[in-house]
Amino acid sequence: MISTTKTARFDDRALTDPPSRGRARVPAAAATELMNRVYRRQRHIYDLTRKWFLLGRDRLIEDLRPSPGAAVLEIGCGTGRNLIAAAQRYPDAELFGIDVSTNMLTSAIEAIAHAGLSSRVRVAHADATAFDPHMLFGKRRFERIMISYSLSMIPGWHVALEVALSLLAGGGRLQIVDFGGQERLPRWFRSLLRAWLARFHVTPRDDLEATLSAQAAQAGAKLAIERPYRDYVQYAVVQAAG
Repeated sequence: MISTTKTARFDDRALTDPPSRGRARVPAAAATELMNRVYRRQRHIYDLTRKWFLLGRDRLIEDLRPSPGAAVLEIGCGTGRNLIAAAQRYPDAELFGIDVSTNMLTSAIEAIAHAGLSSRVRVAHADATAFDPHMLFGKRRFERIMISYSLSMIPGWHVALEVALSLLAGGGRLQIVDFGGQERLPRWFRSLLRAWLARFHVTPRDDLEATLSAQAAQAGAKLAIERPYRDYVQYAVVQAAG
């Protein structure tokens, strides 16, 4: 199995595929530059600070429950926090992750190595809207795909969802956790939160349910969505047909 240190070459060939259905997207190089700028320093304190408001990530990992030997992909793996937690919880699963930020991937590779998981967790540089998992990891489909607080940072997030659904194995699941609409929280809180998130180029996807509903129906998949913490979070699960 290829180690994370080898995939750390950040092969940009996976970023050159055209966007799905002609939708516009931010060029990969520009996306990488922007995210590197956002996280150049933030990556060093990201996990320590984000645990207080990126709610629902642990539930997402708990709900994965992959079968032995199943392949699990995280789109937007960031510092590798979720991949490490999933690898420790599911020792018989194969773990993979992509991120457009090379700075965040550097942190992920270091954290994975520190956890002693370099032989089981592989990460690579890729754009969520256009990448080839077979070229990166030798995998064409995944039994589980997770997206944790990344859709709100992907300009072409509709395309990213299409790509994720296309990579699900039969009977596989796409699990998403991200910021909700905060409709059941005080208006002042919603305004302050969104103004603060905008500073980090984060935009809650208020039409996630409608988009997923249409895409799941087209793919013959089933969608379940919840809004815990008074709509602070939206948690979606798409179950592919077996």
